[in-house]
Amino acid sequence: MRNIAVTFAACAVAAACHAAPSILPAGHEFRLVWSDEFDGDRLDGSKWSYRTNFWGRRAMWFAAPEDGAVVVKDGFAHLKIVKRADGSFCSPQLQTGGLLWDELDPKPGNGVVWPFRPREKPKFMHRFGYYECRAKLQSREGWWTAFWMQSPMNGATLDPRRSGVECDIMESFDPGRHIVHAFHYNGCGPEYRRFNAQRAPYTPTPDSAWRVNFPIATGEFHTFGLLWEPDGYTVYVDGRQSGFKVGRGEGEVVSETEEFILVSTELKGFRQNAAPDPEVAAAYAAGDEFVIDHVRVYDLAD
Repeated sequence: MRNIAVTFAACAVAAACHAAPSILPAGHEFRLVWSDEFDGDRLDGSKWSYRTNFWGRRAMWFAAPEDGAVVVKDGFAHLKIVKRADGSFCSPQLQTGGLLWDELDPKPGNGVVWPFRPREKPKFMHRFGYYECRAKLQSREGWWTAFWMQSPMNGATLDPRRSGVECDIMESFDPGRHIVHAFHYNGCGPEYRRFNAQRAPYTPTPDSAWRVNFPIATGEFHTFGLLWEPDGYTVYVDGRQSGFKVGRGEGEVVSETEEFILVSTELKGFRQNAAPDPEVAAAYAAGDEFVIDHVRVYDLAD
């Protein structure tokens, strides 16, 4: 792969290995520093790992490599729901790094074991630049899809500049909809804070006014991008800015540490140990997919 230095001039710019163009924000020069075009016949293990743990425990609703939930063919990665031999369902989360808290070893009945077990070295970490994913979202109820970033140490301190900010660039809980682009920091306890590109009012309840849905057509590809600069975050959908540039307003902050990338799916209700949702089985039977065309990272060359 070769790097591409480019100045945006009201047109999309083709990347090195694939026909689909990137849509780069105006006013900057960019240089391609990392990408996956999914041109092979299998997932590139030098770039991606499977997220299989959730907060220190094996999350059986997250697919492992042996589940066959990711199929790479014809220049696309197809992320699918899989039904295992025991009748359980799972779907994949792919990441270029890993969250520290996922790797804690559970000690039966008494918290966690110190020290940590051996951890995998991140495949790719980066800070500041433009991050882009071109994808076709799910078309059936029962699961959701996302393109996002976070730091391995997210929430480890109350200084998110050091510990990182989770950047939810695209998250779709319902077919044909995506929610506000949200930025989370300070972990998941009482110090947790969030701000949104749409600058919706902060509310502490998880399913409240901030989870506003915006239409996005199913059955076709869309390009989701995040311009992460030292002075703020700007999100783009299909080349158009979505919401405000955020990061310097009240309660807002910009990460100054390297973060890793995730493209992920999750089955509804499974995290709460709920009974399998009938919609999960229906989406599986329909062969529904989250299809990734490319993921690319550009440095700000200027």
